[in-house]
Amino acid sequence: MSEATAKKRGFGATIWEYMTTVDHKKIGILYLIAGGLFFAMGGIEAMLIRLQLAVPNNDFLSAGLFNEVITMHGTTMIFLAAMPLLFAFMNVIVPLQIGARDMAFPFMNALGVWLFILGGIFLNLSWFMGGAPDAGWTSYASLSIASPGHGIDFYALGLQITGAGTLMTGINFVTTIITMRAPGMTYMRMPLFTWTALVAGVLIVFAFPPLTVGLFLLIFDRMFGSNFFLVEAGGNTIIWEHLFWIFGHPEVYILILPAFGIFSEIFATFARKRLFGYSAMVFATVLIGFFGFMVWAHHMFTVGLGPTANAIFALATMAIAVPTGIKIFNWIFTIWGGSIEFTTPMMYALGFIPSFVMGGVTGIMQAVAPADYQYHDSYFIVAHFHYVIVGGVVFALLAGLHYYWPVIFGTMLSDKLGKVEFWLFFVGFHLTFLIQHFLGLWGMPRRVFTYLDGQGYNAANLISTIGALLMAAAVIVLVINIIMTVAKNQKVGRDPWGDGRTLEWSIPLPVPYYNYAQIPLVRGLDAFWIEKKEGNGKMLPAESVEDFHMPNNSIIPFVMSLGLFIASFGALYFASGKEWAIDAVADLPVKPWAFWLLVIGLAITFISMITRSFKDDLGYYVTKEEILRDLEEEERGAK
Repeated sequence: MSEATAKKRGFGATIWEYMTTVDHKKIGILYLIAGGLFFAMGGIEAMLIRLQLAVPNNDFLSAGLFNEVITMHGTTMIFLAAMPLLFAFMNVIVPLQIGARDMAFPFMNALGVWLFILGGIFLNLSWFMGGAPDAGWTSYASLSIASPGHGIDFYALGLQITGAGTLMTGINFVTTIITMRAPGMTYMRMPLFTWTALVAGVLIVFAFPPLTVGLFLLIFDRMFGSNFFLVEAGGNTIIWEHLFWIFGHPEVYILILPAFGIFSEIFATFARKRLFGYSAMVFATVLIGFFGFMVWAHHMFTVGLGPTANAIFALATMAIAVPTGIKIFNWIFTIWGGSIEFTTPMMYALGFIPSFVMGGVTGIMQAVAPADYQYHDSYFIVAHFHYVIVGGVVFALLAGLHYYWPVIFGTMLSDKLGKVEFWLFFVGFHLTFLIQHFLGLWGMPRRVFTYLDGQGYNAANLISTIGALLMAAAVIVLVINIIMTVAKNQKVGRDPWGDGRTLEWSIPLPVPYYNYAQIPLVRGLDAFWIEKKEGNGKMLPAESVEDFHMPNNSIIPFVMSLGLFIASFGALYFASGKEWAIDAVADLPVKPWAFWLLVIGLAITFISMITRSFKDDLGYYVTKEEILRDLEEEERGAK
């Protein structure tokens, strides 16, 4: 059934459409909604942390609950909010930017999103099922091995499911960008957002396996009596730190590179200029991806790796600042002399530069290993990484939401409300985190649930909490903006910002389900801009109007993910009360049904996989007649 025949569908039919979809645009919307909900949860957890720390000797949260809240805040924000929200933009925009009709593996794309959603739900169910993980988002082995109850098991299994989905998505992006670009789109004509998505995809492919291995070892140690991390049994707890950070440092570049890509698009669009130093920007992106794997032990300067290791990693960490600096200067030169339009996305982009530079500078301070002995595990670190993650990634997510909203939904968010949201968020952000640098230098340690009166921390913590409330207010303004935009439902046409430079702005809005009636011919960098300046403002087709092939929807990705979700509960309770499990788990009551739950869940997944293998899912063809009809309608609409 084509989407043209199904304009007005019932609620149930829409839900079914989204559960079975393999369309990259709808999968992007799924990532956006789920990531947005997890972002709200992570934000609520952040507010709880700040309320607890607003005044000394506070008992708003107990010590144990505070540990659960900071663990879930970090884990949710990194794995379930920042990455999926970036995936939302990558999913919708990358195929459009390279002139493709979908991703290379549409089925796997759907599988990736459902694994992420169900893994995230599984992790968050820990709140209602005996307590959340409480060993910090990094889950260092000594703490996570000793943690009582099932919290850490929820962490390990939930991240394992989510991580599998992320790995698939990474492979998918790399394949799509390498193999599916439109005729004429060479690598050096790709928009920067596509370049950053490609490098982030490669990083995912190499960074997630170490995390997967580490999580498996943690699961074996806690549930099956192995001793990879048990020092008294000959294990090594430092190995977890290496496995985690060999994933964890590339992970921050997986987050920041697509954010850089979004800002590169925004600067060029609203300065109405070609991005300055395009080839240098591409080279810097690749270099950051390369260096990203050579710096992980800077998280471990105080572990005692010795002066040689510390010196090497300190040097590499300083070196990675160079390509980032190249990018900052190129953005500044792009704005320089441009005819700038101060839209909400541009405000975020302009606010991003000083904010991110501040985060980068404190990063260089920490790269100096002897100095890091002072900063380590203090609030200085908290301030540093929130400056790069919030000042870099979250700014990009909010900018991208305003910028790409028309492509995703065919409407426009209010620019007035957007600016209110920007100022609240920008001021709130700096108010929250700037003072935390000083708290750290004054000696306040991270991850403490309270502090004594008279230590000089009172005023700074209160200021920080007030800033956090402003950021929360900004998010509320954004939600109001979204609700009003959805209620009004005023549709916009092609190229709604008026200055679109790349292919995604050349398509009629709302985007047809097949993206391109004819695959466009790309004549250079900023392909759409070239046609506006030299042609008639329309992309030249690279092919005649012919029937083309599209993939069928399928419920199998959802069922496969559901099987793993069910099996995880079996795996979780399987070790309860078993004498071989770690003491923290062996003391829990025995659950005889757990084994069968594990079997049933895995059976569901394997049967779905077998079904998928034997079912000839050949897709369908979009006919020439339908495409010509759509093109005629569009011509009439344009007049």
